[in-house]
Amino acid sequence: MSLGTEEGNKQKSASTGRYLLALIPLIVFACIAFAVGKVMYDQEVHGTDVSAIPSALIGTKAPTLALAPLEGSNLPALTDDAIRGKLTLVNVFASWCLPCREEHPLLKELARDGRLNIVAINYKDTGENALRFLGELGNPFSAIGIDPNGTAAIDWGVYGIPESYLVSPDGTILYKQVGPFTATSLKEGLYPAIEKALAKPVS
Repeated sequence: MSLGTEEGNKQKSASTGRYLLALIPLIVFACIAFAVGKVMYDQEVHGTDVSAIPSALIGTKAPTLALAPLEGSNLPALTDDAIRGKLTLVNVFASWCLPCREEHPLLKELARDGRLNIVAINYKDTGENALRFLGELGNPFSAIGIDPNGTAAIDWGVYGIPESYLVSPDGTILYKQVGPFTATSLKEGLYPAIEKALAKPVS
């Protein structure tokens, strides 16, 4: 092989390397665009709830509840007794949480369903602000426990609020909603979980 041919091959290899290096950002961008596009497609076409993150707690016993009451709410504390023997939705909310405000009308609607007991963990909030929130929007809860340091939320595996957990009468976590409820998540997630729970014979 001549010196000129060898030099030409080196230049060609260097050019190919630069070309491939230049393609990397384009490939990464294409992968991200594809992933985002798939999520949006699934959400629009199939009604997939992108906020539905699986929970390791589903199918296990709910963490112990022993939270002090929200003073001034005239509601009992949130303890195990508040949910024992009842199909219960445990909702984690705070007055400073805008999505909590958005989902609140749906919680009030759920509260009219006599099959369901709804209780709340008031997360990293002040009593005054929580009472103002409930006074303005209405109270769908039968019991509220305060969690000023977020300790109970950690026990429940909370990612971010609002979050809700459907708990069976025997204390088993059946369903988890990450993010605010919507008409779609109620129809495709919570309502079927309620029906399934009610159809199951009590052992």
